[in-house]
Amino acid sequence: MKRTLLLVEDDVHLREIISDYFIAEQWSVVEAEHGVIAIERFDEQVFDLIILDIMMPLLDGFSVCRHIRKHSDVPIIMITARVADDDQVYGYELGADEYVTKPLSPKVLVARANALIKRAEGMIGSDDDQLTFGQLSIRPRSHQVKVNREEVHLSPKEYELLLYFIRHQLKVLSRERLLIAIWGMDYEGDERTVDTHIKKLRAKLGTEGRFIKTVIRAGYKFDSSL
Repeated sequence: MKRTLLLVEDDVHLREIISDYFIAEQWSVVEAEHGVIAIERFDEQVFDLIILDIMMPLLDGFSVCRHIRKHSDVPIIMITARVADDDQVYGYELGADEYVTKPLSPKVLVARANALIKRAEGMIGSDDDQLTFGQLSIRPRSHQVKVNREEVHLSPKEYELLLYFIRHQLKVLSRERLLIAIWGMDYEGDERTVDTHIKKLRAKLGTEGRFIKTVIRAGYKFDSSL
């Protein structure tokens, strides 16, 4: 089955070149020339990957990324001519998975896209409706979580955090990113609620909870009590 890409780039020539490379690799490509159309396309269908330019007319890539992350964990690669560290950090905090600067090689971009998809999906074994990670098993439709075949009861936020950690285990995560992804952009409460939920989640998972700290040790600073 073909994977579907949403390619958001206002440079017509570059967009056509990138699109051709992905089509040659058996991807289905939907194009958008600016942010407003990108959001319309995103709201209309499901994509396996989004390549998103930052500097665009009408609505920039950061705004589009923010909208997408309110609704989906679809992998996002941001591309831009801007190389400032602050821009890259901001993109990652909004939920981007990769950051590619121009000029870029379309061939390398395709390779990075394929690697990102494998990284996002390959670390989670799936069996019909079941996701597995070590001794953890999750059935998304019923929100059922088991450790060593014993059911574990999680709150809705704990469950969302668990899935997010599994699906982003090779990424740098911060409190802000977790708040945006799980609680939403409009959350105005104490950011330390992330720590509290992680602590409860680890306790409920028992020994399997150790993977959470391993997964996000590069980017998330735990309290010594967690």
